[in-house]
Amino acid sequence: MKKNVIIAQSGGPTCVINSSLRGVIDAAYEFDNIGVVYGAVHGIEGVLKEDLLNLSDQPAEEIALLRYTPVAGSIGTCRYKLKSHQEEDFARVIEVLKAHNVGYFLYNGGNDSMDTANKIAQIARRRGLDLQAVGVPKTIDNDVGDSEFKLIDHTPGYASTAKYWIHAVQYANEENKGSSPADPVLVLQAMGRKIGFIPAAARLADLGREMPLLIYLAESKISLDTLGDQVADMLRQAGRCIVVVSEGFDVGEVGAVKDSFGHTSFSASQITVAQIIVNYLNNRGLPAKGAARGNVPGTDQRHSIGYASTVDLDEAYKLGQKAMELAATGQGGYMSTILREKSFIYNVRYDKAPLEQVANSERTFPQNWITKNGTDVTDDFVKYAKPFIGEDNLNLPMINGRQRLTQFKKIYAEKKLPAYIPEADRKK
Repeated sequence: MKKNVIIAQSGGPTCVINSSLRGVIDAAYEFDNIGVVYGAVHGIEGVLKEDLLNLSDQPAEEIALLRYTPVAGSIGTCRYKLKSHQEEDFARVIEVLKAHNVGYFLYNGGNDSMDTANKIAQIARRRGLDLQAVGVPKTIDNDVGDSEFKLIDHTPGYASTAKYWIHAVQYANEENKGSSPADPVLVLQAMGRKIGFIPAAARLADLGREMPLLIYLAESKISLDTLGDQVADMLRQAGRCIVVVSEGFDVGEVGAVKDSFGHTSFSASQITVAQIIVNYLNNRGLPAKGAARGNVPGTDQRHSIGYASTVDLDEAYKLGQKAMELAATGQGGYMSTILREKSFIYNVRYDKAPLEQVANSERTFPQNWITKNGTDVTDDFVKYAKPFIGEDNLNLPMINGRQRLTQFKKIYAEKKLPAYIPEADRKK
């Protein structure tokens, strides 16, 4: 008997999240036990509200265009976390799954999303529901899994954000080189709350280490005074300086705003880390004519599809396929993973890791990949990251000068249950 699929997405989206979605949809056609593939609109909230978009009846062209369509406009994402005490929410999820003959639940996201998938797998098991719950990894932070890279080597989305930063630093270097008599210091702030993989990617823009580039991760453990001294030293040496700093670099109080997962949303906070550093450097005084300036990219770091890594797109697609294969073959309770083969030639294989191991996991940036002075990353990081950046830029489908993006038809599953308000959304 055929069972239907629900695929949902959670957390901050990426350039390649829709490639994983496409992989799930395409792989579903390969299994006789798979019925309709539904996309839960806005993640687990879409499941709770029974907002299920029929993806099996969408035009083939729109499915194919998912490769070139960034972030989550196709089926949406959310930051709604199913907490253990929300028993009504869990009961509602089970009701929706039963009502729509769903035997396969796939959740595309990061650490917290794997926790949600794991909880749904457990409660379905306890209640005797025939359900295969599988995770699809996604995060630009590259922080899902373990610090030994044994569970998963890297996460879809990271490589494309890293590639964004390669271009950003190259262009910033040209800007700084040309305008350094007036603006000798340019401070760029990169995403990455607690882990330094994104700012570390700045090094990939300058493999020969020729730029006057200082990189500060959240893990660098450098004080603001020491940063000021190091910038001053670079100015005396090169006459100019580019600073790439993590949004999680400790500069003191920034008026932090928390999301529903309890994570700091630095782009929504009262003041940016980059601005604090710019103010500090200018108030302290530079050993050069001119002033420090700042540049704080926002969500363009994760949605600029023009900078997407083609390797990242391909791997995200295959991880979506692998997740669907795991579900369809009765291997629920796992997350699809990518592991690197031990060879100087870059090659990977697709595997699985138990959800309970990756749920709420948090990889750390290896300390031995940070230089002793805390202002750069080592060649070991470069060897790790360079292969999945890719060689070429993506060719985007265009019509009348505008990119052609996926536009799904509004074909929804008929609602079979009473309307429902998620527990966390109810007014007290």
